Amino acid sequence: MIVVAIIAVLATLGFVIYQDFTIRSQVTAGLADIAAGRSNFESLVIARNLNTFDVNDLGLSAQTPRCDPIDMQPGPDGFIRCSLVGHPAIAGEAVTLQRTVDDAWVCEAGGVAPRHRPEGCQ
Repeated sequence: MIVVAIIAVLATLGFVIYQDFTIRSQVTAGLADIAAGRSNFESLVIARNLNTFDVNDLGLSAQTPRCDPIDMQPGPDGFIRCSLVGHPAIAGEAVTLQRTVDDAWVCEAGGVAPRHRPEGCQ
């Protein structure tokens, strides 16, 4: 009976850890879906001096299995945003790559619990 109780406790802990791992991997996948657009965004803003372009110009799809939709705001202080789909804990939340006026990129995931955010995301 004690062995069964120990196995039940371990299974419960394993399930919770697995859920956290799954959620974090889904958020990281959403970030990866939009991160590829940064270099094209920079190219359009800096090299071509454009302030009007869309997600397709960045080489990104309007939606992916983890982002629905991917949207953006062009310009020197623009952003690329993934509205997350997946686990109910993150569905509808967003991961955003925000370009700052000093040409840096900041990852923001405000509605996502800190333990589920990718490394370096605020």
